[in-house]
Parts: sequence; C-alpha cells; structure tokens
Amino acid sequence: MSLGLDDIASGNEREDLRISVLHALNILDTPAEAGFDDIVRLVAEACDTPVALVSFVDVDRQWFKAKIGFNGCETPLDQSVCAHVVREKTLIVIPDLREDPRTKANTLVTADPHIRFYAGAPLITPGGEVLGSLCVIDDKPRAAGLTERQANTLVALARQVMIQLELRQALQQNAVQTKLLEAAQRDILAERTSERDRLWRISQDILISLDTSGMFVSVSPVVTEILGWTPEEMIGRNVVEFVIPDDVSLTNSALKHAAKNILPTTENRYRHKDGGFRWMSWLAAPEGDLIFATGRHITAEKEAAERLAASDAALRQAQKMEAVGQLTGGLAHDFNNLLTGIMGNLELLQSRVAKGQFDSVDRFVNAAQGAGRRAAALTQRLLAFSRRQTLDPKPTDVNRLITGMEDLLRRTVGQMVQIEVVGAAGLWTALIDPSQMENALLNLCINARDAMPDGGKLTIETANKWLDERTGHERDLPPGQYLSICVTDTGTGMTPETIERVFEPFFTTKPTGQGTGLGLSMIYGFARQSGGQVRIYSELGSGTTMCIYLPRHLGDAENDVVIERSSPEGNSGGETVLVVDDEPTIRHLIDEVLDDLGYTVIGAADGVAGLKVLQSGARVELLITDVGLPNGMNGRQVADAARSLRPDLKILFITGYAENAAFNNGHLEPGMALLTKPFSMEDLTQKVRTMLDRP
Repeated sequence: MSLGLDDIASGNEREDLRISVLHALNILDTPAEAGFDDIVRLVAEACDTPVALVSFVDVDRQWFKAKIGFNGCETPLDQSVCAHVVREKTLIVIPDLREDPRTKANTLVTADPHIRFYAGAPLITPGGEVLGSLCVIDDKPRAAGLTERQANTLVALARQVMIQLELRQALQQNAVQTKLLEAAQRDILAERTSERDRLWRISQDILISLDTSGMFVSVSPVVTEILGWTPEEMIGRNVVEFVIPDDVSLTNSALKHAAKNILPTTENRYRHKDGGFRWMSWLAAPEGDLIFATGRHITAEKEAAERLAASDAALRQAQKMEAVGQLTGGLAHDFNNLLTGIMGNLELLQSRVAKGQFDSVDRFVNAAQGAGRRAAALTQRLLAFSRRQTLDPKPTDVNRLITGMEDLLRRTVGQMVQIEVVGAAGLWTALIDPSQMENALLNLCINARDAMPDGGKLTIETANKWLDERTGHERDLPPGQYLSICVTDTGTGMTPETIERVFEPFFTTKPTGQGTGLGLSMIYGFARQSGGQVRIYSELGSGTTMCIYLPRHLGDAENDVVIERSSPEGNSGGETVLVVDDEPTIRHLIDEVLDDLGYTVIGAADGVAGLKVLQSGARVELLITDVGLPNGMNGRQVADAARSLRPDLKILFITGYAENAAFNNGHLEPGMALLTKPFSMEDLTQKVRTMLDRP
C-alpha cells in the first residue's frame, strides 16, 4: 500500500511535517550522512519510541548507522535486522526480536538489552533500488507493534526522505552540469574568438564592418596588401571616400540595401593608395546596427574577362570574314556563269541582227532570259537565307496549299518515288507567304528525290504542335502553338557533320554543277523570317526527315482568289500610273511597257518629286514605287504620305530588298501589293491590271 503525507496528516499538520523534513535534511548544504537529527526525533515522537535512526547501505553493501536517537547515544544494530527491509522492500515490524523467528537466532541481537522492538520502512529510489531504511527501536517488546497511523507515518516519512534526497541529488547534478556547461561555453567562446582572430589575420579577402551610414568600424589587415591603405587610415571614414566617383551611386545603393537585407554580389572599384583602382566583389549582411561584409579582389579576373571578350570578338570577326569570303566566292562563281550566259547570248543576238539573220533570234533571247531568271532566283535565295527577302504573308491553309501542289510534286520527283500526303485534321492556320512556302516544299521534295537515286517513298505530313518550355528550348523557339510540315524520305540519310552544315549557303553534297547549295539555306531563312524554325532528323542509311515549324495564326485562312490570266493588250481603260524609282532604266522600262498597253505613265526619280505630282491634282489611279529611295524618304513613307493625300489610291511596291519596318512587320494594307525584283514584264502588267480591276 503506497501512502503519502496526505494520508497521515491534513492542513497545518501536513505543512508542518513537510517543513520539518526539509529542515531536517537541510538539503542544500549537508551531505547524505548528516542532518537527520530532526528526522529521527520526529519519527521517534510519532512512533512513541525512545530511539529512531536512518541507516544507509554503503558501496560494499555494508550497513552503517547515521545519527540515532535524540539522546545522542548510538545503538549497535546488526545489519541482518535491516536486511529484511532491504530484501522485502516494504515496512517490517518485529514486536520482539528475542521471540521473532527472523531474529531470535541472532545472538548479537538478542544479547543487546536496548533492542527488543524494531520497525523499519525502506528508502526506495524511483528506479526501485533500496538505499537504506528509516527505522525505530525500543528496549521493551511491543506486542501490538505500531498503530496504523504510526505505520503510515513511518512509511510516508521514509518516502519523503527519498524525495528530498533525490531532489538534493538532482540539484547537485544540475549544479555540476551548469558548471560544466558554463565551462564548455567559455571554452567554445574562447575557441571561436581565437578562430575569428585567426581568420581576421590570415584571410585573403577584406573583412570589414560598417555602420549604416557607411563609416568603417573595423577593417582586416589584408586591406593594406590589396588597396595600400592601413586599417587605421580607413576606420572612422566613410566608404565613399575610397570608391571611384563613377561607382559612388552604386555603392550608396548597395549600402542602403545591406542595412536591411543580405546584399547580393556587388562589384565596384576602390581607389588604391598609389592613385590607381582595384576591382572588388562584395557580399554583405546586416547584424544589429552594423553591416558585415567580405570583399574579394577581382581585378585580375576582370582583366582576363576583357582579354577573353576581345579574343572572342576577334574570333567572331575572323569567322564572319571567312563566311563572307565563302559566300562571295560562291556568289561570284554562280553569277559569273549566269552573266556569261546573258552577255554571250546578247552578243550573238546583236551579231545575228546586224547580219540580218533573224531565224535563230528567239533561241538567243530565250537563253538570255533563262539565265536572268536563274540569277533572280539566286538573289531571292540569298535574301531568304539572310531573312531579308520581301514576304507577302497571308493567313494560309497549309493542307490546301500542299494539295494544290501535289500534281506538280509528283511530276517533279518522277515515277520511281511514291508520294504519300498525310494532312492533319483541323490543321491550324499559318501566317506565311504562300509562294515562298511552295518554293520551300518543292525544294525539300527535290532534295528527298535526289537522296533516293533508286526510288523510294516520300511522305509529306502536317500536324499541330504544342511546344512547352523544354521542347521549345530544344527547337530554339518560344513556347506556344505551332504547326509542322515534315518531309520524310527513305534515302541515304546524312552524317552528323553534314547536318551541322546543311544550312550554310553554297554548301552542297551534290556533284559540281548539280546544285547551288542555297535550297536549304533559303528554306531556313524563310522559316526564321516567318517566326518558325527548321529541324533535321536523319541517320546515315535510314533516311531523313526535314520539319518546318511555323507559329499558329489565330484566324481563318484567306479564300483562294482565282484570276484568269489574259492578254494585257487592250485591257487599259486609259488609267494614269505614277512610277517612283531612282533607277532611270527601270522607270523607262515600265514606261515603255505600260505605254504600249494604253496607260498614261508619269515618272519621278524620288519620293519628293512623286508627292509633288500627287499634290498637283493630276489624275493618278495607281502609284508604283520602289521601297529603297534616296533623299531621306523611302517607298513606305511615300505611300503613307500619298494615302494621306488620296486615301483610296492603290499602291504597288517594287523591291528586291526591304526592311520589315517598311511593310509594318510584313503586313500590307488593303489596296497595296508587292512585286519583287527582278520581275518579268508579263508579271508587272498582270499585277497592274489586277489591282486596277479589283474594287
């Protein structure tokens, strides 16, 4: 049965009992063997015995007596009596030691006239270990033993003794731990201080602390090695005194930031004591009222970066010149061939006409015209590669465009190549120049045919594509919606080295004289100028897939407008055409052609002269203007000024090269059209007639 003080007393008695035990133990300044006089007196009085004692087990499990009795006498007590308490771990009451079977055989006990009655309660730790006993003895036997209240008091006081002993031990251990902790903290602090001082002395970076106004509070010694100033020369002065004037604003902004937040890496230039400057890279953070910062000397890194940048610029310039040399070499080769064909046929034509031999005139004219058309195509491909060709973009249904070309493609690739067209259902619309798309597709199919000399299968497939951040990065395109046009062959394929160079101008794997090497570069330029990309997927011996990616246009495709091409002769209604071009040959050529068809033609050498004609009130139904004009006004500016004078005026641009800005980023307004130089006279007259006839 477990009892406490609450079970044996109440109110003031319980409180007095606790105070007595605490006082008796005197827990803060007495050892475990002393301070029990009041306890034994209290126990003896409560149990009505002349003697009470506290006994402990020593380390060798031998008993010894503590202070016993309030009369100061010590009574020997054989350990075998207390052993019963230790062994049973409970209250033991022996009414008569000489008669009790547990003790009567012990002559040491029975021979002592002072001990006849014994009662003891164990001193038990929370872990169940018995440290000793609290007991009472009497020189007279007590047949009745202890009353219930006396027994409860003895057990409760034994427990209270143990509680207070445990508390004293805990406090003593806590005091020891506190002292150990304080010592450890002192050691850690001393070690950290030593480490800080050591780092402060040997750090190769400048360590500083400043107040929030920028005044130096402390500076590490390495500052002298890096900047020439001693710490004493810097402490108490503002940081901006040591920064070059161009970096003062940056430094003040960094200080303001570092006073409240961790400062990202910041670079500035510090004045050296010798008059020069050093580049420094700083990291800083606030702590209380100070800013702590580390500065790394990066002048050598900056100079190395500048040298590397200069080397890179020189390398890029060399590569650029090499590319220009390759481009001009190929261009000169092809144009020399074409010019030879044109000039030679014209000389033969002149010779035959002079001799009156007209039977073979058509042959020479056709040969010269053919060479001229090939030269025009070569120029267009160069412009396409440079992404500066003049485009006439329209919302286009690519599936319908491919279907319209299918017969042409089959005739071009021949019977040995099987063509399969797989058009995606619901294909999105693309904003592209349809004629350039047709040229690109035709070139891809010709390349695929050439890669299959023994025949094979050619597949043209369209699809809608969503490109996320990752796939867009892989294709060098912004994320978004695109449509793809892929041409796949079962031909010889390409090596990785070939794939890396296929878009270079004049690069070709075909034998000399069988290709210009501009087909794929033209396709690449067209795709990039249209906001898209071209990608190649090929393995040697396993065929090739060429894919053109074009951005989706949010709108419907334009309906095809079929205009019958008829002879322009006799179609003129006597309309007046204003021609603005700085090249007299072109003005006179257009004048001759349109005049023969019955049009009235007015010529102007620049935009200012053309606007004077429009301001004069003369009748003009169509303005034909070159885009690149001299004297500060280009063709688009002429057109805008003309529209302000005559809002319904129809305008035809003729150009071989135009900046996007001249055409509002590729968009022509209603009533405007575009004709690319060089053009045939038939194309010119057909375009003029179409514009004047269309409402």
